[in-house]
Amino acid sequence: MPLSKKLLAEFIGTFWLVLGGCGSAVFAAGFPYDTDTNPLGIGLLGVSLAFGLTVFTGAYALGHISGGHFNPAVSFGLWAGKRFPSSQLLPYIVAQVLGAILAGGLIYLIATGRAGFELAGSNPLATNGFGEHSPGGYGLAAALLAEIVMTFMFLMVILGVTDVRAPKGFAPAAIGLALTLIHLISIPITNTSVNPARSTGVALFAGASLFSQVWLFWLAPIVGAVLAGFVYNLVFEALEEPQGVETLRSPEV
Repeated sequence: MPLSKKLLAEFIGTFWLVLGGCGSAVFAAGFPYDTDTNPLGIGLLGVSLAFGLTVFTGAYALGHISGGHFNPAVSFGLWAGKRFPSSQLLPYIVAQVLGAILAGGLIYLIATGRAGFELAGSNPLATNGFGEHSPGGYGLAAALLAEIVMTFMFLMVILGVTDVRAPKGFAPAAIGLALTLIHLISIPITNTSVNPARSTGVALFAGASLFSQVWLFWLAPIVGAVLAGFVYNLVFEALEEPQGVETLRSPEV
């Protein structure tokens, strides 16, 4: 598969993840707007499920083309686990970030089409944050620890379900459900990142205060992902090179 096609798949897949996940939080989490009850809003559970569904659908649709990473942390984790070549790491990350930025810009443009919309609250445009920008008021240390641990477990799931010894055909479902669970746990802490591209794509349009915290949502997910890659490769990896893995792997690796 040409690298250009892989990068386009990563661009589209990351765009879909941010549009579906962050878009659901911005447009549907508390609908109708400006009311106390929001009877039609999907809430925390709905937003968590939306993020899981984007990965579930995106991996099935595009995983056979690019591996279906849609997340720089996933690419780093697979690289650390010796499942992904270092030569493709930077191009994948650039494609993922550009897809996330396009989605973030689209969400912002649509949101501004509603009368009375403003970038208010601690997490406008479903941004990630700590301290005053944490939905539950959690500080930097708690946010850092949560993002490292959640990303570590996310990559352990990914590496496990894409192992040659795992049941075939179920990887996107397991990964989507894992991301749903991660959001259920950590939305109150950081609004859940585990994905540097997702954090960057919306923070660019949310103001300098929120963008100034994006560094944590690059550092923590990458640290957690790399740790998981090393651990899985050292402890659990098959002796022979896995073959025929359907998703979350460069098709030529």
